[in-house]
Amino acid sequence: MSDLKPPSSTRLWLLLAAAFGTFSIGAGFMHAYTVFLVTFIEAFGWSRAEVSLAYSVSQIVNGVSSPLVGWLVDRLGPRRLVLMGGALLTAGLLANAWATQLWHIVVLYGVVMTLGANCLGLVVFVPLLSRYFVRNRGMAVSVVQSANGFARAFSAPVATLMISGLGWRGAYLWQGVAMGVIVLPLASLFRGIGQGGRRRSSDGEGGWTVRQAVRTPHFWLLFSVYMFTGLGSFLVALHQLAFAVDIGFDKLYAAGVLGMGAFLSLPGVIVTGTLSDYVGREVSAVVTYGTSILGVVFGLMITSPDQHVLLWLHACFFGLTWGARGPAITAKTADLFPGPNLGAILGVITIGTGLGAAGGSWLAGFVFDTTGSYRVAFGLSIVFYVAGSIAFWALRRPPAIRLV
Repeated sequence: MSDLKPPSSTRLWLLLAAAFGTFSIGAGFMHAYTVFLVTFIEAFGWSRAEVSLAYSVSQIVNGVSSPLVGWLVDRLGPRRLVLMGGALLTAGLLANAWATQLWHIVVLYGVVMTLGANCLGLVVFVPLLSRYFVRNRGMAVSVVQSANGFARAFSAPVATLMISGLGWRGAYLWQGVAMGVIVLPLASLFRGIGQGGRRRSSDGEGGWTVRQAVRTPHFWLLFSVYMFTGLGSFLVALHQLAFAVDIGFDKLYAAGVLGMGAFLSLPGVIVTGTLSDYVGREVSAVVTYGTSILGVVFGLMITSPDQHVLLWLHACFFGLTWGARGPAITAKTADLFPGPNLGAILGVITIGTGLGAAGGSWLAGFVFDTTGSYRVAFGLSIVFYVAGSIAFWALRRPPAIRLV
């Protein structure tokens, strides 16, 4: 049976904008945990490793659930996934307002909210956009991927202001109310799009299956890239604000600086993703790894709260390429494994991100509890970024694989 009539050009661009907006909202609620982390340390006296646990669980759940989300979006379409995800995210945010124990935060943020946000994220939108934006796939993926950095930019200062004015419980409560109000309008933006996935998957027109993909070396190279990138990024990202506050910077000031740095990922991701359509995914990705490493180096150079320039350089260089590998990796996945099962394949590969991000965010807290500093964690971040760039570069000449 034939596929549905492709959307008009105007509808496609509106769809891209809708995906960007939806991903921004879901990611914004999740990234706000960097601010709540500092608040929980002050309110409950938990250690850095303890407050990192919820985030680590979140990343594992994100990775493990991604194959299921990819399978569902291939069959149900994005509108139903957005409805499901919005409902879960709303429930998790509201319930967090009454949390009193660490395990409450772990379950509500690490599991419930994460499942919800995953239904509003890349695994849902990349297969859809890859199917419609074929010639400029890197650009389309980079636009929606840039929502992740955009979310980091506004989430920290907004959450800081909300907690200052409402308390952390009030902040969670009103975030939940806001999510509940907008979930139906968000879902309506995808009405009539991406349906009929089951019929497409039965056409048998040469698409890859998950079983075929996992038998190729480039599948596991992509998996490694995701894992190394997650480790490198989250050894720094989750604890950036705590790092700056420990050195002596004012919390609101540091949140603003880091937020402005994260905002640079909006143009950074779009430029690097679009560039990957012309110079190749590998070259684009390696450049972004180098830029991130430079940002981490500037962070390692900070020793006192008087070094404002170094804090800005750290925030800007690290923020500029936050998520910038994402478009290259996801577009490369779509290049290598096109077909109706792309969502499921991308979901399995995304497990690597979950494992890396979980390991990195917890390890940074553990390193601080052990050494009293984040410097070893920042050094390990550089090591994993180098490993990720090597693994990605190995994809430049993937062996020819026959679909048999």
